[in-house]
Amino acid sequence: MTTTCGFVAIVGRPNVGKSTLMNRILGQKISITSRRPQTTRHQVLGIKTEGDVQAIYVDTPGIHLLEKDRNKAINRFMNQAATQALRDVDCVVFIIDRTRWTAEDQVVLERLAHVKAPVILAVNKVDRLADKASLLPWLEDVGARRDFAAIVPIAAKQGTNVPELEAEVAKYLPESIHYFPEDQVTDKSQRFLAAELVREKVMRQLGDELPYQMTVEIEEFRDEGRVVHISALILVERPGQKKILIGDSGERIKKIGREARLDMERALGSKVMLNLWVKVKRGWSDDERALKSLGYDLD
Repeated sequence: MTTTCGFVAIVGRPNVGKSTLMNRILGQKISITSRRPQTTRHQVLGIKTEGDVQAIYVDTPGIHLLEKDRNKAINRFMNQAATQALRDVDCVVFIIDRTRWTAEDQVVLERLAHVKAPVILAVNKVDRLADKASLLPWLEDVGARRDFAAIVPIAAKQGTNVPELEAEVAKYLPESIHYFPEDQVTDKSQRFLAAELVREKVMRQLGDELPYQMTVEIEEFRDEGRVVHISALILVERPGQKKILIGDSGERIKKIGREARLDMERALGSKVMLNLWVKVKRGWSDDERALKSLGYDLD
C-alpha cells in the first residue's frame, strides 16, 4: 500500500481562525484559542493520520504589522515563527476572514510570493456573511491576487467544508512513509500544553484588561499516575497587571485556575492538582534572552 505524508503550514493574519481550523481537523484541542489576536505564539504541529494519509499541520502565529506597541521582541519572534513554517512544506493553507482584505492579509500574501509549494486559500467564517450573494464575486476578485491551487469557503468553528479543504490538501502530500505513529496528534509535550491552557484562560478572562505582556511558565509537572501535580507561574510586566490578574480577594485567579484545571484533566485523562502564582518580570516581552529562557526559541 502506498502511503503519503507531508507538512501543511496554516498561515494568515491574527484572529482569522487558524487554531480553530486545526483543532477542528484534529477533532480535539491542540492549539489554544481566544477572541484576542495573536493568541498563538509558537509553531504547533497537529498530526492527522487517516489510513494511508498522514497530514502534519503547522499552526502558526498570526503574521502582523510591526507598529509602535507591536514591535517588541515577542512580536518579531511570532512573525519569524510564522515565516519559518513556510520553509520546506508541501502545501500552504492561507486563511482570510470572509470578504475582508486588510493590510495584514496583503503582508501574508507578499510573504507567500517566494513559496514554491501550492497555496490553498481558505475563506473562513462564511456562515457569518449577511449577504451570501457577495461571496462569489469576492472569490473571483481575491482569486486574481495569486494563482491559488484551490479556493475553499469554510466555517472552521462549525466544520463547514473542512473535509473538502482536507481533500484538497491531500492532493499535494507526497508519497512517503509516515513520520509519526498513527495515534500521535502533536509534537508538543504535556508540559507545553498545560502552560498554553493557563494562558488561554487568562486571555479569555481578561479580554482587553491585560496587554500581551503576559506568559506562563510551568515550574513543576509531576505525574503520579492517578494525579498530575502542576505548578504554573504567570509572568506579567507591571504590578498593576498582577493586581488585575489576581482580582478582588483572589477570585479571578481562582476562576482561571479552575477552568484551566478542568481542561487539563480532559486533555491528560487524569486528576490534576494545579497551583498558580503571579510574578512581575519587567520587560520580558522585549528581551530576547528572557524570551529564549521562557521557551520562545525558533530552534
